[in-house]
Amino acid sequence: MKRYQKLLLSILSGVLLALGWPEHGFPLLLFVGFIPLLVIENQHLENKSENGAFGIYGYGFIAFAIFNTLTTYWIYNSAFVGIVAAVLLNSFLMTGAYQLFHITHRKMLNEGAGYFALIGYWLSIEYLHLRWDLNWPWLNLGNGFAAFPKWIQWYEYTGIFGGSLWILIVNILLFRFIHIRFIQKICSRKVAFLMISTLVVLIGPILFSYYTYYQYKEVPSPIDVVVVQPNLDPYTEQYELAPEIVTSRMLELVASRADSMTDFIVFPESAIQEYAWEDQLDSIGSLRTIRLFQSTYPKMKAIVGISTRSIFLDGQELTVTARKKRDADYYYDSYNTALYIPRNGNYQLYHKSKLTPGVEKMPYPRMFKFLEKYALDLGGTIGSLGTDAEQIPFKVNDSLKIASVICYESAYGEFVNRFIQQGANVIFVITNDGWWGNTPGHRQHLLFSVLRAIETRRSVARSANTGISCFINQRGDISERSKYWVPDVKKATINTNSGLTFYVRYGDYIGRIFLLVAALMLLLTVSLSLRKGTLR
Repeated sequence: MKRYQKLLLSILSGVLLALGWPEHGFPLLLFVGFIPLLVIENQHLENKSENGAFGIYGYGFIAFAIFNTLTTYWIYNSAFVGIVAAVLLNSFLMTGAYQLFHITHRKMLNEGAGYFALIGYWLSIEYLHLRWDLNWPWLNLGNGFAAFPKWIQWYEYTGIFGGSLWILIVNILLFRFIHIRFIQKICSRKVAFLMISTLVVLIGPILFSYYTYYQYKEVPSPIDVVVVQPNLDPYTEQYELAPEIVTSRMLELVASRADSMTDFIVFPESAIQEYAWEDQLDSIGSLRTIRLFQSTYPKMKAIVGISTRSIFLDGQELTVTARKKRDADYYYDSYNTALYIPRNGNYQLYHKSKLTPGVEKMPYPRMFKFLEKYALDLGGTIGSLGTDAEQIPFKVNDSLKIASVICYESAYGEFVNRFIQQGANVIFVITNDGWWGNTPGHRQHLLFSVLRAIETRRSVARSANTGISCFINQRGDISERSKYWVPDVKKATINTNSGLTFYVRYGDYIGRIFLLVAALMLLLTVSLSLRKGTLR
């Protein structure tokens, strides 16, 4: 195979994966997106003497750079350095999994073990992206079906790792069938069995999902919710208008839809434009205004996004994110906060804990804290924010608790599970998606909430400052969807749920299993390489 042919195959792979990606992509393309790369890898495998172990790296990088660029180019609207970092780092990691697979494949006598290694290495990268400080799980393969909830009702058992595993297995089976039947021109029972196996693996989960979708019935346990979309430009209006004007605009929207049956109003992330010390919340004018508004409705409670600060008391251990107050002798932490405002009684607070790298958090702050002053200022605060050690839901009463998920956190399945394990019956997502403009970014972000609804079987109420506000039922169906860049308010009755799905109980177990597989495969590869004295 000539070099230009392999180059064309790598480009084709990147384009196929991108065309399969939501919101408007067709996910069946994800089942063939890796095949061109597998063709390249197989050609190098069959011609070891002519190709070194690292000969496929460049082709893999081209494919994954195209995939990353075409699907997440919109990051440049908030920061050019952000899109460069995201594309380069994620392409490097994806190519690393592809390269490791090839090295392992060259060492294995059993061909199937090599492909098993590919699954292990790839899922390990996805697992890493959910847990390290440079987290970027946006392009984890299982997210690719988010616009087709009827296909993935079984995510309540597997989470998105089930979808990633599904994509990889089908790509491998299809490649093996094509290679044996049309390249090697073998026609045998093995080929027929391979074809049947591929169809079963591809179609079986979809059929099971459709059956589950139409059989699933929500248990009636209604609450009336109003979500607010004030549509304040995050680059200008939101941080330049007087706080009382911002609050007044939001409450005018609420008044147009709220009534005596309204249980909750949900305001977006950073809706309150007054920095608040957490021991002085009652002094914040916007919060007093909201509480006064609530008093005119018999049942209304509120959740609102706000930036808060908390002082470290004498003798209290400082966190790595602690800041020293200028011209004062004390330290404090800053937070991106969701605030629960009951009709009576004390506020409840939750601090965003899955922070956006480079925007809200300096990765590995103990090592790079000196660089915090150069962090991007896209949310009103420069430097690393503080976080909560646990994901504790807001307690409304003994039978109702709310998971308050802030923006980027909605991309993390097992993370959201922690709220549910603590008793959350419903999910409220508050976000601000205007940074990216009218691009696929805010639509992709919305679809992550669809995945969380299916995984947890929890209804979702989503309030976006700019973006898409809506409601999502426990099957992942979106209703009352707002338009982008339009001030709006939506109202719906949604059901709460107390049951725990298999995925909520056991989390990303598939990722953990294949992390172990990857470690064993890597150890075996190194062992075989040392024995033979070469990676060739």
